[in-house]
Amino acid sequence: MDGPVDGDVLAEVTDAALGAAATAGASHAAVRIERVRTQIVVLRDGRLETAIDDTEVGCGVQLVRSGSFGFAGSVAVGAAPAAALVRDAVEAARITRPARSRGVTLADEPAHGRVEWSSPFVRDPVEVPLSEKVELLADWSGRLMAAPGIDHVTAYVMAVREEKYFADLSGTVVLQRRVRIHPQIEALSVTDDGDFEEMRTVAPPVGRGWEYVGGDGWDFDAELAQLPVLLAEKLGAPSVDAGTYDLVVDPTNLWLTIHESIGHATELDRAMGYEAAFAGTSFATPDRLGSLRYGSEVMHVVGDRTTEHGLATVAVDDEGVAAQSFDIVRDGILTGYQLDRAIASSQGIGRSNGCAFADSPLHVPIQRMANVSLQPAAGDGPSTEELISGVDRGIYIVGDKSWSIDMQRYNFQFTGQRFYAVRDGRLAGQVRDVAYQATTTEFWGAMEAVGGASTYLLAGAFNCGKGQPEQVAAVSHGCPSVLVRGVRVLNTRREAGR
Repeated sequence: MDGPVDGDVLAEVTDAALGAAATAGASHAAVRIERVRTQIVVLRDGRLETAIDDTEVGCGVQLVRSGSFGFAGSVAVGAAPAAALVRDAVEAARITRPARSRGVTLADEPAHGRVEWSSPFVRDPVEVPLSEKVELLADWSGRLMAAPGIDHVTAYVMAVREEKYFADLSGTVVLQRRVRIHPQIEALSVTDDGDFEEMRTVAPPVGRGWEYVGGDGWDFDAELAQLPVLLAEKLGAPSVDAGTYDLVVDPTNLWLTIHESIGHATELDRAMGYEAAFAGTSFATPDRLGSLRYGSEVMHVVGDRTTEHGLATVAVDDEGVAAQSFDIVRDGILTGYQLDRAIASSQGIGRSNGCAFADSPLHVPIQRMANVSLQPAAGDGPSTEELISGVDRGIYIVGDKSWSIDMQRYNFQFTGQRFYAVRDGRLAGQVRDVAYQATTTEFWGAMEAVGGASTYLLAGAFNCGKGQPEQVAAVSHGCPSVLVRGVRVLNTRREAGR
């Protein structure tokens, strides 16, 4: 597999960087060379509004010397620049060492030799011509704009190809290629009296190629055909009565609740307080590992960096740790965290589970989220319709929208794209202005049932932020439909004084 730069250059940089690090007395050293190409295309009412095609190439060196981390990165890629980066990283380790209360050690990881891996795709999405992207989005926009009642349409696609080379002193050498794509279209309707509603597609971002927009993994034609009808129904729907409801939550909505209330809460660096200055802490503190009742007994959450088409899927992470699958919550009890090598070592946990990532060759790898997923029921499991049939008075929620959660990942509020009243086990039309509110343990503790594999969907986001300076990572969250009893529902229109 081709690397991010010429193979001879990769070899020269590796020899220069690792040789200089060893000579400088580093106990650990790794070099990363990356080429990341990002494309964004946006059409507004069928006309091209934004076209971005950005490529970042660079080299980063991380090392541990005298019990302290050092890192340096540069857009210059070559033997001499790599040796200079080592000198800068050694100096950074020297300067920061007095600020450390304890020395850095890394959890052991075996050498993996040479590894070449690519996420599966048929057609590289960044190689698709701009004209073809515009033509597709214009076609999608035209279909919606031709429908009665649609006033404005925004169509969007983002595509990324990430090529990464990694080598460390242990002898691990990795070439990885990841592609991902997120197509999305949103329609807006405005009434004569100034009321309005918008609705967007719920097709998730995925680790696939351009074939995804052609129907491999999602039926975009069917969703676009339904969107004007669903939006008209939403605009004419009654406003919800605030109160307590049983919820059936579709995976197109639930993935975000997982991300915010489980994914971030079980990053061990955050739970230990290392993110407090920027992103907050976590109620799921290390002293509660093995005892915290996170949710009901049907709750089984797994962190997985091997998920097919997952946005956080890799072969080897940015610290040379092989991708793994691991339990986070089992039978409703907190049983594990997401780890990097330094955090795993400091807590005496043993091996890292491979959750280190840097979004740029110029950024230091930090602990980032795996694909964190709620597992479906064993066997056939109930369908979404069967979950709904068990509800006398409730709401079925589809698609994500706005959200809010506190700095400990405990008190939260989520909205969605569509809401259906459920009466006596049947859908009874759409309602509007819904937000559900709970604490993390209340919500997951009230989860009575999870759907079967037929309801499972891998969703996620391109834009998970963390760190200072902030880094952005893509991550997937799989889940089935679920039934949650007795959840507080707010009327957002009335809460806003409208």
